[in-house]
Amino acid sequence: MPALSWAQENRITGRVVDAKTKDPVPFASIGLREEGTGALTNEYGYFQLAGLEKNSQDSLIVMTLGYERSAVFIKRGSTEDLIIELKKRTVVLDNVMVKGGKLKNLELGSKSNSPGEGMIQGLPGSQYAFFVKNDKQKKLGNVRTVSFYIGENGFPREPFRVRIYKADGNYNAPNTDLLTENVVVSASRGGEWYTIDLSTYNIAAPEEGFFVAMEWIVGGDKFYTTNFMDNYTPYGQIMRPTFEYKESRTWSYTIGKGWNLLTLANGQGRRYNAMIKAEVDMIK
Repeated sequence: MPALSWAQENRITGRVVDAKTKDPVPFASIGLREEGTGALTNEYGYFQLAGLEKNSQDSLIVMTLGYERSAVFIKRGSTEDLIIELKKRTVVLDNVMVKGGKLKNLELGSKSNSPGEGMIQGLPGSQYAFFVKNDKQKKLGNVRTVSFYIGENGFPREPFRVRIYKADGNYNAPNTDLLTENVVVSASRGGEWYTIDLSTYNIAAPEEGFFVAMEWIVGGDKFYTTNFMDNYTPYGQIMRPTFEYKESRTWSYTIGKGWNLLTLANGQGRRYNAMIKAEVDMIK
């Protein structure tokens, strides 16, 4: 596990597994509700985080794609070798029926091939979600592809998880998963668009649009870091921003803190958004 700085007598370690198969559950978020801290399991289901500092007791919240949420009661002091079992969540997906219509390709989201100034980095378990809006109110079918503009800095070939959400959270934040399977991918290089084919997953696109998110994950026993500037440390791959829109369409997620809308803008009043796009079926 990563070498961490807290005292050995005040830490929480364990493994998250499938309740039925006992197989490891990779990339599950582990968050302490009151402490506001968290971690991410690696590909083998293991996790490690600092113990309680603010309170004598807390709830360890475990969440991940495709499973029911779980909570474990924790007291201050060392809590090691936990085995947390998660139950599979039953998901019923809507089917898109096309009767007497033709399908055409519709591009939603960023149209630019030139990223704006700046970089978007994430810690393991964090996410940036961009709302690909159906501005012209076309009749949508399934999601074909999603694309992320990945920067040339950092480690552009490290893996990340693709997330697709419905905008049904508080204040239209990302909430319900539309992509209900783990899709972990890695780009061959940075400095360009990287496209993922999702056509086999039959994801029905909501009429108003949907969120496409990058989730930073961790593999093995290390967090991928580098220092290429004195005061900036990226983790894994780095996305680039776009200033194509006058509205904020990007939300960021942090384990233990939830979703927050980004409201940064440049001098021309253009909002700072993650450079993400999607292709969907348009029903004629």
